[in-house]
Amino acid sequence: MFTFPQETNSAHVILTPKPIQELSVVTVCHRSFTDLKREHALFSLATQTYTNAFMIQWDEIKKEIQPHIRDQKTQYRGQDYKPNMWHSVCTTWDSSSGLVQVWFDGQPSIRKYITSEAIRGSPVIIIGQEQDTHGGGFDLKQCFVGMMSDVHMWDYTLSPCEMQKYVDDLNFTPGNVLNWSAMEFQIIDKVLIENKLTCH
Repeated sequence: MFTFPQETNSAHVILTPKPIQELSVVTVCHRSFTDLKREHALFSLATQTYTNAFMIQWDEIKKEIQPHIRDQKTQYRGQDYKPNMWHSVCTTWDSSSGLVQVWFDGQPSIRKYITSEAIRGSPVIIIGQEQDTHGGGFDLKQCFVGMMSDVHMWDYTLSPCEMQKYVDDLNFTPGNVLNWSAMEFQIIDKVLIENKLTCH
């Protein structure tokens, strides 16, 4: 897992996806553990055209998860986003219908329309910070502090069964755009790599 131990506008991890020029269907899953009491970004993908081409953030004031796609956002309320606990968040979006859906700890949300245009251009994918420019423009008050692991990204929609396997950490098909167990990444500033400690 990556540990982000302090509030900073510099520490982040750049994830290198397999080469892609267009994303028309996306599933992103990740697990995070934090005690933050303010908004923070969980996943940030920017292109030259859209700084929030695919961005997931928690809004503490409104108590909602906000997926952003091509700089348009929608809101999901009612998630029990408790501090000091691991949470799994999976977000799916399909440009053919324009629908986005969030699976929080394995529970699906309603599906909402956001945009039916594909994401094009070379992506910069960052965890730990929220991009306001392509690969930068970080804000101290949006950074992530805590632990993050199991980041996967697919260029198709996961089935509910696959989603459940991911949540339960069973034998699921790893991401074909980002695969946590074969990840190329670059750490900038103070981010630690640690073993995720679990006791069965």
